[in-house]
Amino acid sequence: MTDARHYLREAIRLAQANMEQGGRPFGAVIVRDGQVLATGVNQILTTNDPTSHAELNAIRAASQQLGTPSLAGCAVYASGHPCPMCMAAMRLAGVAEVAYAYSNDDGEPFGLSTAAIYADLARPFEQQSMKIAYMPVRLDDAEDLYAQWQRRQAGK
Repeated sequence: MTDARHYLREAIRLAQANMEQGGRPFGAVIVRDGQVLATGVNQILTTNDPTSHAELNAIRAASQQLGTPSLAGCAVYASGHPCPMCMAAMRLAGVAEVAYAYSNDDGEPFGLSTAAIYADLARPFEQQSMKIAYMPVRLDDAEDLYAQWQRRQAGK
């Protein structure tokens, strides 16, 4: 637990430095086997990229450093409660553990909570605020997309 607190403080320091540079107050640290692999800060305001969250930037950096999309055995330490997008990315990457220092409740008074997004995503598709539709369109003149992918993977 002592190490977790250390890395969470590091994430907070990154968030503070990013804020001083005009960015949003979010930082993330990725650690494996007691070694920091990568860090990231929220760069939405500098890049105009709504996906440029601290956790995603750290995931990108760690994946590049490791030369693999797998972050199995890694822990992510974030200054704030990871949003659903970041949480999903961490799951897809195989991150083993996540800890954060500021909750959605902490961020709510400052407009820094993603609790409403979590709540919306928990609803069935037809009840969510964004229109979501499954439309099984296929190309008439091509092999099924997923079957083609599987065949190519088998040929590697």
